[in-house]
Amino acid sequence: MIGFELTDEQKELQRLASEFTAKEITPKAAHHDETGEYPREIAAKAWELGLMNTHVPEAYGGIGLGVLDGAIITEEMAYGCTGICTAMEANTLAAAPVIVAGNEEQKKKYLGLLTSQPVFAAYCVTEPNAGSDVAGICTAARKVGNDYVLNGEKMWITNASVAEWYFVLAYTDPAAKHKGMSGFIVDAKSAGITVGKKEWNMGQRASDTRAITFEDVKVPTANLLGKEGDGFKIAMSAFDHTRPVVACGAVGLARRAMDESVKYAQERKTFGKPIAAYQGVSFMIADMAKDIEAARLLVWRSAWEIDQGRRNTVFAAYAKAFAADMAMRVATDAVQVHGGYGYSKEYPVEKLMRDAKIYQIYEGTSQIQRLIIAKEIFDR
Repeated sequence: MIGFELTDEQKELQRLASEFTAKEITPKAAHHDETGEYPREIAAKAWELGLMNTHVPEAYGGIGLGVLDGAIITEEMAYGCTGICTAMEANTLAAAPVIVAGNEEQKKKYLGLLTSQPVFAAYCVTEPNAGSDVAGICTAARKVGNDYVLNGEKMWITNASVAEWYFVLAYTDPAAKHKGMSGFIVDAKSAGITVGKKEWNMGQRASDTRAITFEDVKVPTANLLGKEGDGFKIAMSAFDHTRPVVACGAVGLARRAMDESVKYAQERKTFGKPIAAYQGVSFMIADMAKDIEAARLLVWRSAWEIDQGRRNTVFAAYAKAFAADMAMRVATDAVQVHGGYGYSKEYPVEKLMRDAKIYQIYEGTSQIQRLIIAKEIFDR
């Protein structure tokens, strides 16, 4: 039997996240967009309520929620501001490799750190010349005694300057290509780490995005995740857990853009009647509604699959590609519905349009999602 009714617990999570967003995120979104100030205070309040680090198992101080539960929370918070939401959700991506592949000591130390106090972590894979082509990374780690010595540069790293620790992907055997990559937990205060300037991005400006340079950084052997050569597999498996949640952030943004469009279309009058009365406008909003619903269903399916303990790679790609493209389209149409006002800061839709674009880029571009889908169709 197929059902779409949320459980009472999920409805409570949804209500809690919605109320938190209305009180703490939405009223402050414009400030953080304009100043780029990191939303540390907001994140601390979310942490207190249990709205951060939701996937961390109870054994390490978390509440052990499923991916679907996390997606439900994220949609509500993204409704208020996806930049603030991304700043908090970066912990989920950083923690995923540790949850997937960490040993007991690593989980206790690094997951426990996230749940014992409101601190942050970061996922470091992308480099200046290696984004979608992960095999093109140049960061390398060589074994020296009881340590690895790490050298390289990462780029576009969310939470770079505020993180207590990083997940870092590096080559331990470059000749083996992606099978020669290893994953490490790196303490952010380690000697030899330099964090770059804050990138002033098109959107999601509340998020702290920077370059990180590693120069002869010593990483204890105990901080190797799994064994040498497991890094690529670990890094990619993390996306199966996080892409549904990221996709639901796109759904939340699109829902906000539609609500703003509905409100404006009912208030704005031309030729004596609201613009909602014209098919040119009402059909745009009807398309928004159906596409948002379709995206949410794809997200829920992708989250549900992995919560059932099954491989969800293709479902996560469906959800990420469709929701990202949908959010960009809906936000652009919301600006169109608002006309000239949509192009100004007087209304929030111009920010929504700027914020939406990154969903087609980070955590795997829309083109990469299509490559994954095509590979599943033709290879499997």
